[in-house]
Amino acid sequence: METTEESFPVSRPSLSDIEERYLLEAFRSGWISSIGPYLRQFEERFAIRCGVDSAVATTSGTTALHLALAAAGIGVGDEVIVPDLTYVATPNAVAYCGARAVCVDVLPTTWCLDPVAVEAAIGPRTRAIIAVDAYGHPADYDSLRAIARRHGLFLLADAAESFGATVRGRPTGSLADATVFSFFGNKIITSGEGGCVTTADPALADRMRLLRGQGMDPQRRYWFPILGYNYRMTNLCAALLCAQLDRADDIIAERDRVVAGYEEHLAGTAMITAQPTGADVRRGPWMASFLIGAEGSTDLRDRLAIRLSKVGVDTRPFFVPIHELPAHRQNGDFAVTIDLSRRGINFPTYVDLDEAAVKTVALRIRQCLDAEVGLPGEPSGSYL
Repeated sequence: METTEESFPVSRPSLSDIEERYLLEAFRSGWISSIGPYLRQFEERFAIRCGVDSAVATTSGTTALHLALAAAGIGVGDEVIVPDLTYVATPNAVAYCGARAVCVDVLPTTWCLDPVAVEAAIGPRTRAIIAVDAYGHPADYDSLRAIARRHGLFLLADAAESFGATVRGRPTGSLADATVFSFFGNKIITSGEGGCVTTADPALADRMRLLRGQGMDPQRRYWFPILGYNYRMTNLCAALLCAQLDRADDIIAERDRVVAGYEEHLAGTAMITAQPTGADVRRGPWMASFLIGAEGSTDLRDRLAIRLSKVGVDTRPFFVPIHELPAHRQNGDFAVTIDLSRRGINFPTYVDLDEAAVKTVALRIRQCLDAEVGLPGEPSGSYL
């Protein structure tokens, strides 16, 4: 098997002299906290890019989730339907409101919420649905919007992983009542930490701005009519994001190239299945995501990851099902999520991976996978 000192992390931000210049401008202006021209510019530009009227910047994707739910009135005793396959921040934000996250399974064709399972899970306490765009693929918003309208529910999109994705040409950020984005260091565009909520509802946007700033009345300083939070983004983070927006189309194109390169070089490889893509959908190129082994495989993915780490290829597994986590444990039929969580893997995905590097990583993946064939731990014939 090939060995080399060259290694490939699973993620790396794309930063340039534009980010440095904007950041220094913000620093030298003295506007380094939660007021400044870059904040106004970012919110205006991000709303336009998402095709909505308002964008409310926050400290993280998690606080953005909490802010949107709180502004929508989600509270103690309420239930919010979430996909079982998601990052823990999604149900955590529900719990922060005093509500309960109700997990439902996802579709094998998109890895996103199963609308049929959503409808079946709606009960008298259901107040909202959170649709997560799993690994950059938008959920079925047409079906989910129809369900939400029928039952009078708030539909929140968790697009932390799908910046740049579209459905029939419509961008994420405009497909639900409100949409949450994350700008963590491994996201498609980043400010290290940061988040945002987009919406076409001006009343909801005003409510989020009020809550974001400790609940201070915008017409009367230091008067706090409600209990709020300190979820304000800094002008420094916004400066980074303005630079990232300047380069967003190029960043997306380069990450698309990396994902397409893996899919090309791994096509036809036994035991590897690429992420499916629905009709009229453009995925956000967050991570190159694949399934390892046949349905029901339990440990081949983890064995592959160990081998890859020894030859300099960093990977990350799919999320642990939410229903298995102690804080959100519950019963139900989560067969698809369980299978995806056991087999899913993310390969290195970042702008600086050139075509030769992608080819090298793909070669190491094939070699490591070949080395696992027939070894103990995987039922014979289950993935050949």
